[in-house]
Amino acid sequence: MPTVTSKRDIAAPVEQVFRTIADIENFAEAIPDIVNIEILSEVKTGVGARFRETRVMKGREANSVLEVTEYRENDMVRYISDEGGTVWDSVFETAPGAGGGAILTLRMEARPHSIMAHIMTPLIMGMVCKAVEGDMDAVKAWCERRAA
Repeated sequence: MPTVTSKRDIAAPVEQVFRTIADIENFAEAIPDIVNIEILSEVKTGVGARFRETRVMKGREANSVLEVTEYRENDMVRYISDEGGTVWDSVFETAPGAGGGAILTLRMEARPHSIMAHIMTPLIMGMVCKAVEGDMDAVKAWCERRAA
């Protein structure tokens, strides 16, 4: 199963970094490639929150439905999406960093469950890695601007 891991030291408090990645409206504001969010549940944050994310990838809009399946305030949040025959399991973890800052880690695992996805998922992992790194850079920049 392909896995992408990315880590950033962020000069912002853990609480602020966590609110950025755990509240989908904040996350969408921080990530320039996200062009629309549609909340699909009564819950907006925490376990059970579901939303449809529309983002631009390679000049085209792509939609994904994500659900929060685990949530520990100021510690971790897990998003699950089942798109294109693959379960995308994304875990964001926050921890205290140097000088009152935070360490943000994202581990995204792809679990293909269709024949076509077993073929396509390895082929798109380069694009996925690039998108993950871009998202992490955007979260870092957004949090640090607000902390300054």
